[in-house]
Amino acid sequence: MEQQRKKILLLDTGNEWGGGTNSMLELLKRVDRRQFDIHCCFYHNYSRGKGDTIKQVLASLDIPVIFIAQRRQPRWAKIAKELLRSLVFFHRGLRQQVTRLVDTQWRIKPNASKIRQLIVQQQFDLLYMNNQPGSNAEGYLAASGLSVAVVQHCRIEPVLTPALVRMVNQRASAVIAVSNGVREVLLAHGVSAEKCFTVFNAIDIQQPLPEREKMRRQLLDVPPETFVFGSIGSLIARKSHHHILLALKKFATAFPSADWRMVILGEGPEHAALQHLAQQSGIADRVEFVGFRSNALDYLAAFDIFILASKSEGLPRVVLEAMLLKTAVIGSRVTGTAELIVQGKTGLLYNYGDTQALFEQMKTLWLNAEKRQQLQHQANTLVKERYAIEKYVAGVETLLTECGSWKPIVCLNS
Repeated sequence: MEQQRKKILLLDTGNEWGGGTNSMLELLKRVDRRQFDIHCCFYHNYSRGKGDTIKQVLASLDIPVIFIAQRRQPRWAKIAKELLRSLVFFHRGLRQQVTRLVDTQWRIKPNASKIRQLIVQQQFDLLYMNNQPGSNAEGYLAASGLSVAVVQHCRIEPVLTPALVRMVNQRASAVIAVSNGVREVLLAHGVSAEKCFTVFNAIDIQQPLPEREKMRRQLLDVPPETFVFGSIGSLIARKSHHHILLALKKFATAFPSADWRMVILGEGPEHAALQHLAQQSGIADRVEFVGFRSNALDYLAAFDIFILASKSEGLPRVVLEAMLLKTAVIGSRVTGTAELIVQGKTGLLYNYGDTQALFEQMKTLWLNAEKRQQLQHQANTLVKERYAIEKYVAGVETLLTECGSWKPIVCLNS
């Protein structure tokens, strides 16, 4: 007798195509479709730069997708927020709470009602959420009172409140953390240990890799002696590209005759401000903003050093990719990034926001080619041993299999 497939609704409430989207798609490409019948629910049909939309990519994988149209914030909600925030202007936490309260009424509850309708009408067995608890409140509300398992995939260091923790503990069947650091944050805020599982983010270590010198010629048109710093990520405040530019200003002052270049891949609201900062810092002629690129791996291969300056991460795929390509990595000492970068062995770390320390790490790797090679070799070995995509897919599949219909206690810890 053929085994009945588990019917899963994958909920993604995000606004943009980021690393979490790529990790989700890598899972969907490889998940055992004989076991799992997956349907997706998105709020936005976002695109990969000017390339494919998420709808097109999911169609190529033969995965159905439903879009829940999002309405603009009504006038009453805007007025209510302004009024309530003015009453509690002295307390930042209360301001956030009243904003959340209003958002719950006009946005979260209506979305939850539509998701609940989908779950009931199409008889889904499991709701799998691809963000973090704070971004998936509507999913938890939708599943309330239903005999459906709920799995939260936490792909970034979560922002948690006591109310969110209660919601997770009351309703989640399992919470997947992409790193031990993310799991520790969940536990520290009070999420039940029996619900938390680490399934490391991972990449395809068998994929064909671009040739370094060829990419430098084709993409950057720089001679072999030019030292290329690079960064990849959305141009948003959390990614902190401005810290990289401030450190590069110090680098340019310390080494005025150095032949170097900085290449930044990504799009986002901070673009104009970052360009202005590069101009103010006197390094605009050395900094190139190339926008979103679907062939980011090719650019990553062309860099001498990859820098990730983020304020928070989960377990960044781009660092794993840099290590696979044998591109030396400097990262901020934050959850996820610091788990991958063992100081002085697989890369270099600096305390988030300390641009002097970031400059010092840049200087170290620019001056010391032997050190760069040691880091590259050890990081490459680490990725191949611990972060193969097959382990990631198998870990998620195991949890999706073990989480049956919702019960007060589910999914025994491994």
